[in-house]
Amino acid sequence: MLEDLQEGSERRYTLFTPAGSRRDFLGKEDLKTGREGNGVPFVVRMGANAIAILLIAYLLPQVMLADGALSALAAAFFLGLVNAVIRPIFILLTLPVTVLTLGIFLLVINGLLLWLVSGIVPGFHVNGFFGAVAGSVLVSIVSGILTSVVP
Repeated sequence: MLEDLQEGSERRYTLFTPAGSRRDFLGKEDLKTGREGNGVPFVVRMGANAIAILLIAYLLPQVMLADGALSALAAAFFLGLVNAVIRPIFILLTLPVTVLTLGIFLLVINGLLLWLVSGIVPGFHVNGFFGAVAGSVLVSIVSGILTSVVP
């Protein structure tokens, strides 16, 4: 332990930020990948979301329906765009409600965005508001598991 404290030590001490990226104390980007974020490319996340949508549509057709792989891929693409552009605006506008509900209102926001995507993409259907909330939770869980498996 004493040698770790000596000057010139090769050991780097890092912080974990809320966004999930690993930064050193000076605020530089991720030491492993050399960029900010969680290190998973957009295409891999989109593929994981498409697989998650197809899997949930197959196992729970009362929650959501996808007419095929192409509609699931289009829904995953638009879901990524909506999450990148519209979701931060919704979170900022509903920040007081989100704080009062200790973050549970984010489930409502995710459900509304999935419902919006089902209105945009033909061949992708969500069964009402509660189906959209349940579907968004399930898609998040399944795609999180899938992206954690990808090296």
